Amino acid sequence: MPPAPATSGEPRREQLLNAADRVVQREGPGASMNAIAAEAGITKPILYRHFGDRTGLIRALTERHTGGLLAAVRAALNEPLERRDRVEHVLDTYLAGIESRPQVYRLLTHPETGDPTGAGNALAPALRQIAQEITDAVLHQVDLGPEAELLSEAWGRAITGMVLAAGDWWLETGPCPRPRMVQVLADLLWGRLAAASDLPGATMPAVPTAESATPAD
Repeated sequence: MPPAPATSGEPRREQLLNAADRVVQREGPGASMNAIAAEAGITKPILYRHFGDRTGLIRALTERHTGGLLAAVRAALNEPLERRDRVEHVLDTYLAGIESRPQVYRLLTHPETGDPTGAGNALAPALRQIAQEITDAVLHQVDLGPEAELLSEAWGRAITGMVLAAGDWWLETGPCPRPRMVQVLADLLWGRLAAASDLPGATMPAVPTAESATPAD
């Protein structure tokens, strides 16, 4: 099905989101609507007209950034690489995504003090989807025996949680370059994955449609 035609409001909306991105990158998660409106060269009521309130703006930024992150991780999982190389590629894809816009990442993962909107938990649905993508990849590609469903489900969620926590620490403290962090995490994951055989005729599951790939709130 061809994409729906763009509405007249979309280009302006993208300009406003671009302005919000720039302000968040400069000022961090506490960036105000006043600063974003000034960056866009508009008055604050116009910003509210497009997004409703700050929560609506955060939701729009979330859709923009998590959609790109999900697509990148899914593409990395589908790369025709050796298993170890694919593990490193997926890890690098995620870390590169948060490294490229660290302040936006903090906005989506760290609630502000007294924030009633829950904006700091905005990445949670995307992380659940990433966990499911990893689960499906392990289940359809690796021979884990009679407990394959249990192991793939547990590993998908454990890997996602581990990489989220480690990536958060790495981004905050900068202990090493990204390639070294990828190796450190891959070494930890590699134990039983290295020992397992490929499933005969293993193939990746079909790429979900845009509707099915969108996590439910």
